[in-house]
Amino acid sequence: MIGRRSLVMGAAGLSAASGCLIRRAAAMQVLPVPSGGELAFHLIRHDDNIGTHTIRFEQQGDTLTVKIAVEVLVKLGPIPLVRYTHHATEVWQNDRIQLLEATTDKNGTKLYMQAHRTPAGLGVVGTAAQAYIAPEDALPTTYWNRRLLNSPMIGTQDGMLVHPVVRDLGLDPVPVAAGGRIPANRYSLRGDLDLDLWYDQTRTWAGMEFSVADTSVVHYERV
Repeated sequence: MIGRRSLVMGAAGLSAASGCLIRRAAAMQVLPVPSGGELAFHLIRHDDNIGTHTIRFEQQGDTLTVKIAVEVLVKLGPIPLVRYTHHATEVWQNDRIQLLEATTDKNGTKLYMQAHRTPAGLGVVGTAAQAYIAPEDALPTTYWNRRLLNSPMIGTQDGMLVHPVVRDLGLDPVPVAAGGRIPANRYSLRGDLDLDLWYDQTRTWAGMEFSVADTSVVHYERV
């Protein structure tokens, strides 16, 4: 026969477990994971599609894995002028980044960076960075997490810690791949970085724009 004490202890255990699940869910909701589990962009230069940028989100319990792939090819007729590939993986637990690994190939120049959580903090090393412990609020320049606008940024090409000046330029509808524009806020990043970012009304990454070496402009159109 189940006694009153067993019932009370069982209820307490169930309450504690429920509380843990609620806290985990609340933590994950802080991260702007899109409902479809994916973000994808076309990269446009001179009205031509020159590449893609995809971000896939895989959530298991309190662990979120983010996989990023960028592929760019610019050609003059049959001749490749620019080749760029970038692949990165982020692992988050309870709204805290635990691991980040990235490799980049810029026209044959290889770059890398790695970051992992240690007792001392997030340890970072990369092509342009000797090993260091990042500030606790630092976030990687993967751009899907709008919180990076208020934080030091860890460069995902080479590991360098950057502190761009961020300005809120207000509402500025951004073009999307399907045609037309959607409401979004535009932010200017200057100094250590030189680009503009857009986030839509759900705080989801909606676009990016930057100049390249020949002064032409590349902008992102969300698919």
